[in-house]
Amino acid sequence: MNDRRTDAMRPSRRHALQAALALAGLLAAAPAAWAQKFPDKPIRIVVGYSAGGGVDAVARMLSARLPAVLGQQVLVENRTGATGLIAADLVAKAPPDGYTLMMGDSALLIAKLLQPKIAIDPLTSFKPVAGAFVSPLMIVAGNDFPAKTPAELVKELKAHPGRYSYASSGVGTVQHLGFEMLKQSTGAFVVHVPYRGAAQIVPDVVGGQVPLGVVSATAAMAQSKAGKLRALALLNNAKLEGAEGVAPLAEALPGFDVAPRIFLLAPAGTPNDVVDKLSAAVKTVLDMPETGTAAAAQGTLRAYATPAQLGKDMAEETTRWKRIITDQRIVAEGN
Repeated sequence: MNDRRTDAMRPSRRHALQAALALAGLLAAAPAAWAQKFPDKPIRIVVGYSAGGGVDAVARMLSARLPAVLGQQVLVENRTGATGLIAADLVAKAPPDGYTLMMGDSALLIAKLLQPKIAIDPLTSFKPVAGAFVSPLMIVAGNDFPAKTPAELVKELKAHPGRYSYASSGVGTVQHLGFEMLKQSTGAFVVHVPYRGAAQIVPDVVGGQVPLGVVSATAAMAQSKAGKLRALALLNNAKLEGAEGVAPLAEALPGFDVAPRIFLLAPAGTPNDVVDKLSAAVKTVLDMPETGTAAAAQGTLRAYATPAQLGKDMAEETTRWKRIITDQRIVAEGN
């Protein structure tokens, strides 16, 4: 009896196993099939800053060219506030299907370090899609400042601790932390003067209200060429058109390399095939000569990175900022 019952059950078990294997095969093939169809509707890129700013400008630069590659409209949506964290929260909670992306920057990495209680973690809440641009920064000084080269700047700051101050666009910005890295590298003591944004820094350096400032290279070069201020050093090794005569700080401090990074992120859990398709599309756009021209006009440089490389870069950058914030005892405003 038992043998007959067992024999009778074998076909049904075998069929169940075959059905389960077939279902598993279908599920495994689903992401690839989905990626082949992706995208079949418009994509939105969320920006955490107001229209007209640097990150918004490059997001719109990509959105204007990506449709020719992806075959779908790409829209930019501005969700301002909290140093990009409102936009980050929206994208992190969006369906992980590749249709909602974030154009983020280094400020997002720093915000988590200065406000550890926030729920968003740039390294775990998102999936890296592509590195896109960097924005070269420059140290500027009034024309009467005693240094004219990076080496002379370092020597002057070390020789006169506390004599000078520098302006940045706010506590916790890359401009601020980049100069703090300079201080850490040299042991110099320079007073930080945080501004609420960068617009007034160049006029105040020209007017002598503050001896040094850290600003975007584009903001500095027009006044430098007009002879109204001195462009002392680039914070990274950028080959920036119009700033060929400005030496990198690395000439005096080998290995020094600081520049805000701008990148594209997707919600964690977005399928790899979809991410790879988006990343390849971004690379295609960045390789276009007209993109390079448009980027230079915005004061940015193309800097494509694959998803894997971007993830590595973000982790390394976070470690570097954490070390500076800890060593220099930097706290967020209001804390």
